[in-house]
Amino acid sequence: MNAVQPGSFLTLHYRLTGPHGDELINTFNDKPATLSLGTGELAPAMEARLMGLEEGTHARFELAPGEAFGQRSPDLLQRVKLALLHQLGDPDEQYNVGDVVQFPTPDGQGSYAGVVREVGSDWLLFDFNHPLAGEAVSFEVQLIGVL
Repeated sequence: MNAVQPGSFLTLHYRLTGPHGDELINTFNDKPATLSLGTGELAPAMEARLMGLEEGTHARFELAPGEAFGQRSPDLLQRVKLALLHQLGDPDEQYNVGDVVQFPTPDGQGSYAGVVREVGSDWLLFDFNHPLAGEAVSFEVQLIGVL
């Protein structure tokens, strides 16, 4: 049987649950996922748990707070002037706490998301941390194929 090693191509079912047991991703009831290790498709801590596992393995791992998606960083809380948001987007847009707003990367080739945490008179406080940063997660996997 093949064992997972760096660069392996995997076919697997997996489930990721949050700190309160809420299911975030689940492929067990659908088609299995296919991915290549080392390409950023899974968090490094999840990939590390897969190393050495053999085809056919069904395992569950508990990842400590911050292990899967990093610790929360206060540096990723940023105030953005409403005037700038209106200049770059829809000038009539209304923002509320909890809204997710997409921002273009500096090179314009991609985007990243921020969650509105506070609304001021002429600014918004955005949280650019991953939603699961600083949280414990469970990672369950069933390896179907390893190449």
